[in-house]
Amino acid sequence: MLPAAFLTRLGAIVGDGKLLTDEASCYAYGYDNSRKVFPPDAVVFATSSEEVQQVVRLCDEFAVPLTPRGRGTGTTGASIPEQGGVALSLERMRRILAVDPANRVLVCEPGVLNQEVQDAARPHGFFWPPDPSSAAYCSVGGNLATCAGGPHAVKYGVTRDHVLGLKAVTGKGDIIKTGCYTTKGVVGYDLTRLLIGSEGTLAIITEATLKLTPLPAAVGGLTAHYRDIASCARAIAAIMAQPALPSALEFLDQASLDLIRARHPGLLPQETRALLMIEVDGAPGEIASSAQAIRAACSNDGLIRAEIVSDLKALWAARKALSPLLRDIAPKKINEDIVVPVSRLPELLQGLGELSARYRVANANFGHAGNGNIHVNLLVNPDDAEELQRAEACLDEIFTLVLRLDGTLSGEHGVGREKRAFVAREIDPVTLQLMRDIKQVFDPQNILNPGKMFADPQ
Repeated sequence: MLPAAFLTRLGAIVGDGKLLTDEASCYAYGYDNSRKVFPPDAVVFATSSEEVQQVVRLCDEFAVPLTPRGRGTGTTGASIPEQGGVALSLERMRRILAVDPANRVLVCEPGVLNQEVQDAARPHGFFWPPDPSSAAYCSVGGNLATCAGGPHAVKYGVTRDHVLGLKAVTGKGDIIKTGCYTTKGVVGYDLTRLLIGSEGTLAIITEATLKLTPLPAAVGGLTAHYRDIASCARAIAAIMAQPALPSALEFLDQASLDLIRARHPGLLPQETRALLMIEVDGAPGEIASSAQAIRAACSNDGLIRAEIVSDLKALWAARKALSPLLRDIAPKKINEDIVVPVSRLPELLQGLGELSARYRVANANFGHAGNGNIHVNLLVNPDDAEELQRAEACLDEIFTLVLRLDGTLSGEHGVGREKRAFVAREIDPVTLQLMRDIKQVFDPQNILNPGKMFADPQ
């Protein structure tokens, strides 16, 4: 229960229609795509950096937890108000402030959708490379908070690689500006890259200067069908070891392919047990040679066929529908996005198969193979306590396997509350303490998204 004096002052900051306190309305801001629910005591909608600043200062004064959120599409519980308090929605900060083709820059507020950025940049011949499957629904602020990636990260990189500067509000209520308007700039510490991926635990981003990339002149693609996962994994390593870099390299295992077959009959041959969806882009004259070089790298004794395709739209639509399809059959599946060096993918995929069999847990794997980023989906029934226990033991061993292969426990979904218990396995105690110290500098009272990213040290 929040103090009446606090709520009165909060309402005065944002004005009429921008503060919710009734239980039903607050419930809608208490969950994200992790399917966990922790309703806030109040929801406030900010529409400017100055309003965010005043809200933060008020919460700091009353020591009230403050959880920033965009559209709630994240999978790790990073935007749910686990400790109650106030949910600060940035969804109404929807302005694109500038589109500057000469400098390849777009400036926007955090509530702008990823797709809206693409739509604004495209008429000028540019795009913003981060392309998560939720691009039509997720906000730029959420992309920044989690350092989102997507299929094209293999060539273009992740969110952190496409931001020049930020405006943000710290946990003390100070407005800070990081980075610059130019692609070169080395004055001071790189706070821009520090804030991106910090999940709203250090500061609340209120404006972003995004670096745009020219649209490719031409795009082509191919699919490679394999008899088994091992052959497919070897092909991934071979593709990434040769000079022709794909703009996307997606992997789907048999369980994922079976889901697509059920929804899209006739789209995929029955004998395919693993599939690579490969895209190349560049100048028109480069497409054919790049595709042929990649096609040659696909060849091994497990290849059924590799074929050039002129239109990948149907396959891309099926690939992007995989997560919703998995939700249909396992509404509370355990979903992880692990990453290993590409050369270790054969070991990872073999290990995932062995662990799935040992623990008798159905598993579907797909993802951004060119980065070694695999989305592992343990399809469990949470109402079956024994199966859930087996799945949790399986997940524990999956994380052990990933770290043994020099990998990382999250590639693009973030940590939130779902992975915080495992962070200390990857990060050594001295480095972890330094991160906690940085949090203390930005947010002395620990009001910003408390409890996220790091487990309680006790």
